[in-house]
Amino acid sequence: METTRNAMSSLPPQRSLRLIGPLALCRDGVALQLPPSRKLRALLAYLSLAPHPVLRERLCTLLWDVPNDPRGELRWCLSKLRALLDDPSRLRVRTAADHVWLDLDGCEVDTARLLDAARTGLDRLDLAALQALAASCDGDFLEGVVFDHHVEFEHWLAGRRSEFRSLHIDVLAEAARRMPAGTAEGLSAARRWLDLAPCDPRGHERFLLELLHRGMVEDCARHLERNEKVFLQEGVDFAPVRQAWDRIRQMRPVPAAPRTDTPVVSPPPPPQTVGPRRASIAVMPFRELRDGASEPSELGNAVAHDIISRLARLRSLFIISRGSVFALAGEQLDVQEIGRRLNVDYVATGFVERRPGVVLVAAEIAEAATSRIIWTERLEAGTGRHLDFLDEIGNGIVSSIAAEIENAERNRALLKPPDSLDAWEAYHRGLWHMYRFTAEENARAAAFFRRSVALDPTFSRAYAGLSFTHWQSAFQRWGDRSVEARQALETAGHSLLVDDQNPAAHWSMGRALWLMDEHEAAVRELERSVDLSPNFALGHYALAFVHCQTGDPALAIASSDHSRLLSPYDPLLFGMLGTRALALVRLGAFQEAAGWAVKAAARPNAHVHILAIAAHCLALAGRIEEARAHVARIRRQNPHYRGDDLLDTFHFAADEKARYRGAASLIGLAG
Repeated sequence: METTRNAMSSLPPQRSLRLIGPLALCRDGVALQLPPSRKLRALLAYLSLAPHPVLRERLCTLLWDVPNDPRGELRWCLSKLRALLDDPSRLRVRTAADHVWLDLDGCEVDTARLLDAARTGLDRLDLAALQALAASCDGDFLEGVVFDHHVEFEHWLAGRRSEFRSLHIDVLAEAARRMPAGTAEGLSAARRWLDLAPCDPRGHERFLLELLHRGMVEDCARHLERNEKVFLQEGVDFAPVRQAWDRIRQMRPVPAAPRTDTPVVSPPPPPQTVGPRRASIAVMPFRELRDGASEPSELGNAVAHDIISRLARLRSLFIISRGSVFALAGEQLDVQEIGRRLNVDYVATGFVERRPGVVLVAAEIAEAATSRIIWTERLEAGTGRHLDFLDEIGNGIVSSIAAEIENAERNRALLKPPDSLDAWEAYHRGLWHMYRFTAEENARAAAFFRRSVALDPTFSRAYAGLSFTHWQSAFQRWGDRSVEARQALETAGHSLLVDDQNPAAHWSMGRALWLMDEHEAAVRELERSVDLSPNFALGHYALAFVHCQTGDPALAIASSDHSRLLSPYDPLLFGMLGTRALALVRLGAFQEAAGWAVKAAARPNAHVHILAIAAHCLALAGRIEEARAHVARIRRQNPHYRGDDLLDTFHFAADEKARYRGAASLIGLAG
């Protein structure tokens, strides 16, 4: 017996390290007393996750604000770690050639266990192992440790916390997927999933399935109604949750004998959505350039995480979770393979490079199917402003795909009762009315935009929408032109004041300046809108609109073509086609102009000025009978319309006006 006891005491003690949740270091199951030093705890966590030995200089820069003796403080922390980790037979805190690392072989580390499971595949774990893993990673990484004025460590810590939180969600999701629906464990897992990821459609799908298995259909309806508001407040598309509800309701019939204390009622039908499929994107971890080579880095991870977070808040965009993209990062796949694996439309990649006082970021977005780069930029930001540089980089990258989001949201018709609308919903109801292009619908749109800004005075796009309604009133002569033009300018100014990085704000300002005959200033604002978002279709269209009258007609044609390429089903498609026709008239291509003008007039929401453009272009092309047929359509909309109404509305040069007056005299629109 004594021999056995002596043999056991000669074995090295078993150590376990918990970095997720409250930091804990145990020896043979007994918790060790850790020094209160935040620097020591941060150093332990950083070295535990470092894949390679770390230079002392790097650790000093990361954790100390250039004190009198940073290396001395580092030595003190290492000495304390040795007392906690080293064994007589094994040194775990290792140093050599000015490098430091930890030898944690044989130690049980929760982050290593979680990363290994994600790397090898959660689907390879059985349910019991998944549940144990989920329990072991409950909490934030390095919980309670806060650092001020340590920019690089903040980046690293934010990235790691997000990474492990995402992995925890993935573990919970996989565990919930394995559990039989209708069990207490399944419901508990679904609730925990939603606690961690309240805007994850997969979690809501599982939770609704659990409720449906219990016959709690009314609870499902309340859950959908309540959480739709939460999603909208966060700027996240709720459509996938509605679609999931439709799917599981069809797959799983309601039990015949539900619980007696909950009456079964049919849930309300889901709101119908229109418009193209949501664009999807995967943002891969950015790699850091060092000594001519690229490698993963904490800063690159933080940049990618920030972009993912911003994109997740954009409207109608499907963003692949951080856990999924980081799991693929180590395989170094090309863009097309990433797109195939994750089933996305776009892939964002990039590099970061540190220089004294500055971080350089090169980013690009490519089409997953073709690998064609649609946007690339090299961004630079100072590192002395904490996380501000992430704002600059995030704004630059996210704005490049704004057109996809704007197009999807612009075409969405919201059919909720007006009194129940929040600011975002009221804005979209305003768009729905605005694009009908009648005086009555324009007035309704303005009322919804005013409601939107009253509910949220910081909503830049609602001000831009209100500016557009004033612009329409001036352009269509539905009100006093000078008064409406001033109001268009004023509300566009509010939009810019709230958010001068919003392409729609500069778009509304550019159009308002055009009304005020400030063409050069208008072009500058519109060019700014497309600089902020190169895929902003309405910005390109507005540039075509200005250039087709007094600017460069060839540029107008190019801008018109590009706007249609970006948004082929746009509500303003008639305008995109019409501007091309006007530009072709200036180039003397009358037959071609007539063809484009007829296409514009064929659009279902084409207003009277578009019909007038078609009639004049057809007359210039010698197609008089067709032109007179369009005049008849004009008369049905406005019996008093004359050619001068067209000339007073647009800003043509004197020679162009003479050309249109000649055409009007041929078809009965003179005067």
